[in-house]
Amino acid sequence: MNYISKFIVKYRIFKNQSISIKIIFARTGIMLAFLFGASAIGYIFHVMSLPEADIAIVYLLAVLLTARFIDGYFFGFWSSLLAAFFFNFLFMEPYYAFSVNTHSYIITFIVMLITALITSTLTTHARQNAIKAQEHEAEMKALYTLTNRLTDAADIHDIASTAIRTISDMLGSNVGCLCFDENGKPENTFIQQCSPAKQIWREISDPEEFRLRIEGLRTGCHKGGEFYDWPVYGKETTLGVIRISKEAAKMMNRTQVRMLHAMIESTALAMDRFRAAQQRQKINEAIVQERYRGNLLRAISHDLRTPLAGIMGTAEMLLNMTVQDERQYNLIKGIYRDADWLHSLVENILSLTRVQDGKLVLHKQQEAAEEVVGAAILHISRLHPEHEISVTVPDELLLVPMDAKLIRQVLINLLDNAVKHTAPQDEISVSVKKDNKENYAVFSVCDNGEGIETADIPNIFEMFYTSKTRRSDAQRGVGLGLTICDAIVKAHGGGIKANNRPGSPGAEFIFTLPLEGNDHELQ
Repeated sequence: MNYISKFIVKYRIFKNQSISIKIIFARTGIMLAFLFGASAIGYIFHVMSLPEADIAIVYLLAVLLTARFIDGYFFGFWSSLLAAFFFNFLFMEPYYAFSVNTHSYIITFIVMLITALITSTLTTHARQNAIKAQEHEAEMKALYTLTNRLTDAADIHDIASTAIRTISDMLGSNVGCLCFDENGKPENTFIQQCSPAKQIWREISDPEEFRLRIEGLRTGCHKGGEFYDWPVYGKETTLGVIRISKEAAKMMNRTQVRMLHAMIESTALAMDRFRAAQQRQKINEAIVQERYRGNLLRAISHDLRTPLAGIMGTAEMLLNMTVQDERQYNLIKGIYRDADWLHSLVENILSLTRVQDGKLVLHKQQEAAEEVVGAAILHISRLHPEHEISVTVPDELLLVPMDAKLIRQVLINLLDNAVKHTAPQDEISVSVKKDNKENYAVFSVCDNGEGIETADIPNIFEMFYTSKTRRSDAQRGVGLGLTICDAIVKAHGGGIKANNRPGSPGAEFIFTLPLEGNDHELQ
């Protein structure tokens, strides 16, 4: 296939050279025909004893016709010179010699030469403007046709197929196009036009090396051994590469290069538009799925709240009626704990759906920080009496603008997380302090457990994220508690972070709440 393409291109070059020589001879013949015709008419005028000015006008007409029917300044310029010399040689005394007897003849010769040159220049310039206008019209028509075709394209490969068909028609060569995927990586195959009605797929030997070559491109195109590659750039990444054979690329003129760039831009816009439409469709599908998921979670959670409350109430009543030494006491206590865990999970799910729907409403009031902390510790101590929790609060009353119910939930989630990862004999502590410099309250929950894996710290507040390296005896979780904490704290204008305790085992969760309207996000 490559040898056939090279032979065709070489044949076209030889053919174009032959045609160029024929065109030059043809145009020279037309120019001489006009001049000889003007000389014949001038001879008739001379026999009729008409003045030389009339003969000069005939030669000017010949120059004008030459400029009108022959492209370029070259033939117009030479027809001007030859017309002046023919007029001097044939119709100025002494005849048939390049010399004159009077100064008036010299002036006439000079005026005629200047007039002929100006006339030829203006005529040629007007003709070239007309040719440029025609070329511009053809370019606009080609781009309009390409744009219409691209509008009907079904996918990226259809856009590439349409583009190379149009570019191949413009260049008279078999053009190819290699598409890039959404991640900016080239595909393993590219499509190439092999005839006006047929396209084929060809393989890329090393897509990764090809990608690096295009990314390192510093000029308009990459000049390879077989193809000259023009990248198709999108808004954010490379969308593809237009591949033109080396021989055809070398033969392109300025007009074709300009047209090629315009067509590549149209192709890039079409590909960008298709990718954007795909992205919008994926986003819409994700929104619909998220809405269905949220509705399902809300429906399930609401349906579970009532029976869970009944189970917890019954279990608590049975615990109060049972002596701790009895065998069934631990069984009832286990039922109560599991029901409470499910109840907390349901509350977290409902809170999460409210956050995602933007329905999390804060009822901020000045609340005493130690009271909110005490309520959270009381809740955890009732469920896990085997754990001791130490508390450190300021001596003076610390009032913090907050939604007490939500901040209590944050503390409960953090303490519950600490209990899951800490043995009963290990320390769990809660502290509250005021940062006077930044004007916010700092809450911290520390434990003496196994700590947080370094790889988990960046993702620990993500939804449904759970550590893959937890203890085998750690209590179960679904990765919603810390996500709820993050959402509630940020809704208050604060920030939250997690890290391992410096100098001792265990983890530390710190969150801040602004005082007196000072919004602060912890980094």
